[in-house]
Amino acid sequence: MKYLLIALVAALLFIPFLGAVHLFDWDEINFAEAAREMIVSHNYSQVQIDFKPFWEKPPLFIWMQAGSMLLFGVNEFAARFPNAIIGILTLLSLYGIGKKLSDDKLGLWWALVYAGSWLPHFYFKSGIIDPAFNLFIFGAVYFAYRIAFSNQPMRMAIFSGTSLGLAVLTKGPVAILVALLTLLIYWIWNKGKTAIRPAHLGLIALFASLTTLLWFGYEIALHGWWFVNEFIIYQIRLLTTADAGHGGPFFYHWIVLLIGCFPASTFLFTAFEGRKKSIYQTPPAPEIKDFKVWMWVLFWVVLILFSLVKTKIVHYSSLCYFPLSFLAAYQINKLSRGRLRLRGWHIALLLVTGLLIGSALVLLPVAGIYKHLLIPHIGDAFAVGNLQADVSWAPGEMAYGIAYMILILVSAGLLLRRKITGGLLCLFISTILMIQVTVVHFVPKIERYSQGAAIDFFRSLQGKDVYVKALDYHSYAQHFYTRELPPANPQYYQTDWLLNGAVDKPVYFICRITDSAPYRQHPNLEVIGEKNGFVFLKRRTVQP
Repeated sequence: MKYLLIALVAALLFIPFLGAVHLFDWDEINFAEAAREMIVSHNYSQVQIDFKPFWEKPPLFIWMQAGSMLLFGVNEFAARFPNAIIGILTLLSLYGIGKKLSDDKLGLWWALVYAGSWLPHFYFKSGIIDPAFNLFIFGAVYFAYRIAFSNQPMRMAIFSGTSLGLAVLTKGPVAILVALLTLLIYWIWNKGKTAIRPAHLGLIALFASLTTLLWFGYEIALHGWWFVNEFIIYQIRLLTTADAGHGGPFFYHWIVLLIGCFPASTFLFTAFEGRKKSIYQTPPAPEIKDFKVWMWVLFWVVLILFSLVKTKIVHYSSLCYFPLSFLAAYQINKLSRGRLRLRGWHIALLLVTGLLIGSALVLLPVAGIYKHLLIPHIGDAFAVGNLQADVSWAPGEMAYGIAYMILILVSAGLLLRRKITGGLLCLFISTILMIQVTVVHFVPKIERYSQGAAIDFFRSLQGKDVYVKALDYHSYAQHFYTRELPPANPQYYQTDWLLNGAVDKPVYFICRITDSAPYRQHPNLEVIGEKNGFVFLKRRTVQP
């Protein structure tokens, strides 16, 4: 009965309003466009973008999106629906594993902590690969852990390998790197003592390979090794260079997890209290003690690995959400049972982080209302153009952030008064509600600033027999929102031909205002519009 209830609540949280806002460039539109092109081309074996092979990602998640689009049509809801299902499965898995490790209460806390933290929840309402990838990697680690405690360890090894293979088919060989590092560090931590024997490792490797070869093997047999070579080169480049300008300092992901995984992240710090400060003296059962080790190892492996790589993107550390939420839920479970006490600095950290997020929600409408005061202090012409978007804000919208700040204060007050369960429920449920408000109310307004004018331009050309090209900036939006069809003329892929050649149909261009000067002067182009930092242009003549 509880499984059904959790599934229903998760469905209510993750499925409504999936189509309330356009897909965001790059990642959301990238994957959705690949799924759309699968349907248009009827080529389900290769991932394509702009109807050219796209070897950066394997196809499993793209297949999920393509299936969803066949059911619901090519739209935002369909692109995000697979992650809503992944969200339901994730909460069910967390409850089931927590119940198996300890009892109902731990399972329920774990599901609530995950759903009640900002980024972990938010990602299930997105169209990016990571929620599915993270679930498969977590499954591989969980089943590897179960080898030591199951009556059927070989079956657990098979499940672990299959889950690892699915992770590889979702995002690539980074899954193998994370799994190997996790196993190695776990082995070192336990001084070489582990129940995972060579036979288990062999089964994991075998079934990971078999699962992966369902597609990689087929692709190699059909098209040779070029795809694999390009794929590996791309993965190395992601690890060693700040790809696409996504650089950042070493501690980038540490801040992302602290703020993005609030409130769960604040309870993680309670695990660092010394034993003498905890009134919970009974040692945990071997199963949960070992699982904690696996979770700590997974957490630090992911955090340090993606702190070291050059490319810094928010969702790269999202695999940390599983171990972080478990370790937080484990501490919260002890708090709710009176086996652990919060220190003053724990509550202070909770207050500071929560009030900071609440303040940001208050300042959003303030910034929107008084943007004319901000614009003179912004040196980026494109950002200034973005802020010119016609987005309606009202002073009353500050009430959302104020309400959240009040609920954070109420939660902290209850925790200080040792009303632990009430304080925790207030904290996580209020965060769930505020996430819904943010998704439905704030995100569409932010999207209007960042890309709304560009999406409107692309949609105005939808279904027309034209070429559309973004100049001097990278975008997938023109492909998805114009519903681009495979070009009959291969010269379409040459920007110089579109600008200067004997084109065979009308050509439209878009660029950012900061890059527009040479195109405004181009003899073959005319400016047909300018809005919110984007400039729209068209070829003056069409020559047969």
